[in-house]
Amino acid sequence: MEEFFTKDNQVIAIVIIGTLLLLLMGGALLTFFFFSRKKIVEKELEKKSLEINHQKEIIESIIITQEEERKRIAQDLHDDISSKLNVINLNANLLKDGELKHEEYSTINNTILETTGKTLESARKIAHNLLPPILDKFGLKDAIEELADSFSNSRKINIKYNLEYTKAYLIPEKELHLFRIVQELINNSVRHGKAKNSILNINCTSKSLLFTYSDDGCGFDVKSQHHQKGLGMKNIESRIAILKGNYAIETALNKGFKITITIINPSK
Repeated sequence: MEEFFTKDNQVIAIVIIGTLLLLLMGGALLTFFFFSRKKIVEKELEKKSLEINHQKEIIESIIITQEEERKRIAQDLHDDISSKLNVINLNANLLKDGELKHEEYSTINNTILETTGKTLESARKIAHNLLPPILDKFGLKDAIEELADSFSNSRKINIKYNLEYTKAYLIPEKELHLFRIVQELINNSVRHGKAKNSILNINCTSKSLLFTYSDDGCGFDVKSQHHQKGLGMKNIESRIAILKGNYAIETALNKGFKITITIINPSK
């Protein structure tokens, strides 16, 4: 009988120990899942925080770009338009006052006509910079070709291009953003990259648009805060975000520059 109770106690002890082990294992699993879930939530919050900060940077970049554009337009209006209108106004007042010799009258009249012509040309240039007429009338492909050819003809940089772009593939608003990106990239190649040659390609499929641009300029350190936060790159980045695209940059000091932009579902 004593042996039976001893065996019975052993069984009870084994059951109790087993139960305790199961409880410990369950507690350990619950703790593991709790902390794992906590880490996942923290990672998600961190990701969301980064996305929010990124969106803030893009919005700030857009605002800064708009303000810079307004300043540039105001400066152009002041330098090119206002100064010429002042000349016209002064000469018109001379005509109004009278008592001029024939030669003086002829000189003033010619000055007014010449300055008026220059003023109209300045106004056309400002309007062209705001919205190139060729982009509005003929679309992105022709606008980029004209832009590239104008730079090549000026000998500032030689641009080769291959534009497999179907007319109206992007809506007009998106075409303007992509055109501005091309402008910014070419200007950066000339002003900062000191490039002599560049290549521009566009390829379209039913699902995406692939844009690549490269030059043989001095390039830059991609880790440099100056280039990461520079207005030019931020302007490009903000426009790519508006296009709902993504991009990758390949560059290094004295190794040229290349950017690849992919726009998925461009019709949306």
